[in-house]
Amino acid sequence: MENNPLHQDSDDAQSLMANEDIKEETTVQAGGESEEDRAKALVSPVKDRTDAEKNLEENRSHSTLSEADTKEQFVFNEKGTQILINPTRSINTQTDATLHCSFSSNVNQWVIYDAYKEELKKRQEQEGGHLLKEITDTGRKKTLLMETKIDELSKIRESCKLMERAVVQNSLCDIAIDFKFYEDPSDEFIGHEGTLMPLWNFRYKGTKHLTVSALCWNRQYLDMFAVGMGTEDYFDQQCGGMVLVFSLKNPTYPEYAYKTASGVRCVDIHPHKSYLVAAGFYDGNVAVYNLKVEKLKPVCASSPETGKHMDPVIQLCWQKDDINNNHNFYSVSLDGQIVSWTLVKNELVFAVKTKLSLQNPFTEGTGNEILKEVFSKVSCTSIDFHKDIPNLFLVGTLEGMILKCSMTYTGHPMEVYDAHLLSVGTVKWNPFHPKVFISCSCDMTVKIWDHTVTNPISNIDLKEPVEDVAFSPHTSTVFAAVTRRGTVYFYDVSISIYEAICQQEVVNKRKGQLTKLEFNPIHLIIIVGDGKGCIHSFKLSPNLRKRPKNKKGQELPIDPQEEVGKLEKFLISRLNARQSAP
Repeated sequence: MENNPLHQDSDDAQSLMANEDIKEETTVQAGGESEEDRAKALVSPVKDRTDAEKNLEENRSHSTLSEADTKEQFVFNEKGTQILINPTRSINTQTDATLHCSFSSNVNQWVIYDAYKEELKKRQEQEGGHLLKEITDTGRKKTLLMETKIDELSKIRESCKLMERAVVQNSLCDIAIDFKFYEDPSDEFIGHEGTLMPLWNFRYKGTKHLTVSALCWNRQYLDMFAVGMGTEDYFDQQCGGMVLVFSLKNPTYPEYAYKTASGVRCVDIHPHKSYLVAAGFYDGNVAVYNLKVEKLKPVCASSPETGKHMDPVIQLCWQKDDINNNHNFYSVSLDGQIVSWTLVKNELVFAVKTKLSLQNPFTEGTGNEILKEVFSKVSCTSIDFHKDIPNLFLVGTLEGMILKCSMTYTGHPMEVYDAHLLSVGTVKWNPFHPKVFISCSCDMTVKIWDHTVTNPISNIDLKEPVEDVAFSPHTSTVFAAVTRRGTVYFYDVSISIYEAICQQEVVNKRKGQLTKLEFNPIHLIIIVGDGKGCIHSFKLSPNLRKRPKNKKGQELPIDPQEEVGKLEKFLISRLNARQSAP
């Protein structure tokens, strides 16, 4: 420890110098005693304890007086620091001067071409390969151009894709930035009604004559979705179909495009392996596409030899892996069969899980097995598996009935709901409430069901043929439906089942019709497909997905229990109204 320097004429310096003189005198006096006297003083015991205590008090009083004499009360000041003062150093450094040079040249097309040729030649010499090969055939030399390496093409493709995305995002900058955060302020002044803000339209060349038959969002990459396109006209099947994968980052062109020999009726993306896309076709076959593999064909597909459906595949959905960790999915067709497909070494293993049938009273007692099989056949139009009970699923039929089935009870359904007058278009479970599902039909109605009750909880007439319906993943009481006349409807059953909170025309009924809709599981976006091969995307306004807010006005995260309670309150009110009705 080093003391800070003080001026020798100051009061602090004088008091410190006096203390040092007293300490030196005390040290000299103590040093005059012999070692023998010290030892005797330490060894000899104190005979009288009172004498020792008196000596101790005298020493203390003496030390106190000496400190009082040497240190003045208002003058004494002692300063110290524990930081060592490093000596200063002089360090000289020298750096080499930066070299400067001037360069000028003219650049044109042939200079760029020659530079690329030189770079290609150097790369060939390093790799030891040659793209050009001379072959002598009957005395004549022929120059053959070998295939360009896949790595080089993939690099060029990735660079072009990045450049295209950058150009598109710059041209559509306003929508790309605002679609997640912009909220329509008009909802504050129109009560419970909401609006749909148009975002992008997704098109692909050569799909004007095709119909959007399937939509599916990617569960991991939430900006990507798959589209299935085909035609329902039997005599127009030679046109084929398309499987497209679009991204919100580039609405002008799909990320992946696969042309199919038959029309596509359904698609589904694996919930965990997001690069696996399954598709079902009009001819009864199914196929699986791997987005990681740079091929224009599926990695595995069914065939008449390995097994297929006899009628068009209406819907398919991925399931959990089997005990051998093989991927598998189920498909349903108009032939009434529910088939399990398992991916084993790039092959699809066909297995019929169940063949649905119903007892027909007109064929009972006839003894004709052929008539029984024909008239008891069930044509499936839709399927949806329960999220909590994997073996439980719902099936919509061409006859207008909904069947509740289980894989443990094959052959006959557990429950039959006499749902609609015409064929069932869609049947889907509610994402929050485990007992509620919804259905739609071309008979212009949308019905909400409790699977423990055979009668519908509510019957909503839209006065237009309904093509598709879905519950909102953001609010348990909100659902959306699209009609054949090009209109999108939003209903909130907690507010009213008679008036829609949003009714918006997307396409002109003379030019086309709406076929499919799909909610994004996280983002507040909905995509709608039409009959001209176009996919429309919309942002939901705040009134279309109301959530509880905190004191600062910020939306709170979704509480599943609260959403179940909201829908349960609606179910109880409808049941009470039904019981009180005459």
